Amino acid sequence: MNNKRLVVILAELRNHAPFTLFGALTGIICMLVFKNIGHDTSYRMFYVFHPTHVLLSAMVTAAMFELHTKMRKFILTLLVGFFGSVGIATLSDSLIPYIGELLLGMHVHVHNHHGSFVENAHIGFIEGWYIVVPAAIVGVLIAYFRPRTRFPHAGHVLLSTWASSFHMLMALGGELSAWKAVASFGFLFLAVWLPCCVSDIVFPLLFVTSETRLSHEHQHKYKGQQ
Repeated sequence: MNNKRLVVILAELRNHAPFTLFGALTGIICMLVFKNIGHDTSYRMFYVFHPTHVLLSAMVTAAMFELHTKMRKFILTLLVGFFGSVGIATLSDSLIPYIGELLLGMHVHVHNHHGSFVENAHIGFIEGWYIVVPAAIVGVLIAYFRPRTRFPHAGHVLLSTWASSFHMLMALGGELSAWKAVASFGFLFLAVWLPCCVSDIVFPLLFVTSETRLSHEHQHKYKGQQ
């Protein structure tokens, strides 16, 4: 990756930090409000927000690739959009929150110690493949046929934050002390900030040969949308 792209990526990470802070704050508020809901309800809510996050992430990642590549082949768009969305959304919504739960001791309440890693970490594309995989494919198809579809970054950040929040709520067991709330805020921020920017910017850029300066401000970049 050349210096020009690195500058763009670093600028995007800096520009997205303030809103990601806001998103993480909404996640903590969500955890405070719903801290007493049952594990099963949190599980169902996770599988509402996580597949929706994958769908929109696939749209953004595939659209970024389509708009800035000269290799307009469906199989390439499918691979970039699918793996970019599913892989990064798994890191954002499942792996980072799970690591946070382990470090904070939250997993002792409700996670099944005798279950597999996939079950305990709730790896969506395996545990809920029948929802997550089709969501990614639909997102890629939308981007392939209409890569200029307008999508506000705010929605992407919030969906990822809420998916991560409900993942942590599954392990909370109704106990959210002040220090756990502060630590959870940090994990929610990291779970959204780096993965979302990597998914939407860094990953598709790895497969683009154009030197066009890219911007992640979708409302300005995608011209001609409805």
